[in-house]
Amino acid sequence: MTRPVKKTAGKIQTGDGNREEIACGGIPGRAAGATLLYERWREVARARRGQIALREAGSGQACTFAQLFSDGERHGAQNERVFPQGHSAEFILDLLSAWREGRVACPLEPGQAPPRVSPPPEPCVHLKCTSATTGTGRLVALTAAQLAADADNIVATMGLRADWPNLGVVSLAHSYGFSNLILPLLLHGIPLVLAPSPLPEIVRRAAAGERSLTVAAVPALWRAWHEAGAIPENVRLAISAGAPLPLKLETEIYKANGLKIHNFLGASECGGIAYDATDAPRTDAALAGPPLQNVRLALDENGCLVVRSRAVAETYWPERSPLLDGGVFQTNDLAELKAGRVFLRGRLSDQINVAGRKLPPETVERALLAHPRVRECLVLGAPGPGALADRTEIIVAVVASDARESELRQFLLERLPAWQVPREWRFVESIAVNARGKMPRHEWRRTLTSTPGPDGISCG
Repeated sequence: MTRPVKKTAGKIQTGDGNREEIACGGIPGRAAGATLLYERWREVARARRGQIALREAGSGQACTFAQLFSDGERHGAQNERVFPQGHSAEFILDLLSAWREGRVACPLEPGQAPPRVSPPPEPCVHLKCTSATTGTGRLVALTAAQLAADADNIVATMGLRADWPNLGVVSLAHSYGFSNLILPLLLHGIPLVLAPSPLPEIVRRAAAGERSLTVAAVPALWRAWHEAGAIPENVRLAISAGAPLPLKLETEIYKANGLKIHNFLGASECGGIAYDATDAPRTDAALAGPPLQNVRLALDENGCLVVRSRAVAETYWPERSPLLDGGVFQTNDLAELKAGRVFLRGRLSDQINVAGRKLPPETVERALLAHPRVRECLVLGAPGPGALADRTEIIVAVVASDARESELRQFLLERLPAWQVPREWRFVESIAVNARGKMPRHEWRRTLTSTPGPDGISCG
């Protein structure tokens, strides 16, 4: 049980009168919200002071919780807002300086310019940049209590453990990495190992120094590591988020490594939503899992998911929206709620209008991914000629070069109504994802509608 802590002039004093060696000093002017976060970090650092908190695999440097606390105390914030950036201890120290000095933190990707907006309203202490998978990126403002609630839900639901350190390969600035790696480190004492790159050999080396690990990654990384035979043997908990996890990949990794990849659904606006905690591979690609602990889900009149929890962000910023307000986030995700589990049915904005009938692109993608030579695919709606309704345009990446359009078309005709089978096909070497593991449909739509398919590939 944690002993009550009393602040003294330069040390932390516990309820039994013993003084710890971690210096704290007076910290005037901190906002109440940032104080909540910093005091939780202070207690974590005190309780785990002699244990390793952070290891940077690239340099081989490591520090204990006490050392990280001390370094954070000396690290000052230079501006009214703090922009943690990169994939190193500097990111963490910048964040801690914001918490300690009551500044607003806004994590950024490497090379990303700081947003030119006014500070968010009190008591918000944090700004997230959304991933813009629907076409428009915006900022999300959160209070300290909302950040802490998301970390609490994730740690409790996933069973994150201090003796299974997190291996950090995803962006620390993205909501996924921030809530699964940074907040568990600072608010729950879950150690973090930072890999300098997600390349298979580098990940293997970074993992070698630990007995057991938790790895939170995206499907593209799990695929690359699997194909290279580089998934570390000491991974005890494997998590995938950021994009749909293909059933085929999930099953292949389970057979090859005996490792279950747990599918995780979340959003910048509300943190964790659903998590598949089962021990065996899913049989339905649409399954996201049950809601996280302390998260309540419902469907609106359009069949879209509505999220309620203490982790839901305060507001969009600087332009507010009724979609994110009062502890409720109205998503754009079509879903079904069955037996306490979430089944995703696509995005409302991605639905394709085929002669007046609505088609979620995921319906075609799931069917096509069942073909043994289809590795990746993406289905888009593009305007038909003249005044005709939208037609379906599809991108298909295949593992084997002998996969033909006629073969794949027939494969779909045996599984889907004819009106759901794409009219136009593009064969590409890969379907690139962005730094957050996502495949923004609006970007692919712009590319495909401006570039004709190669001869012999497209058909009307």
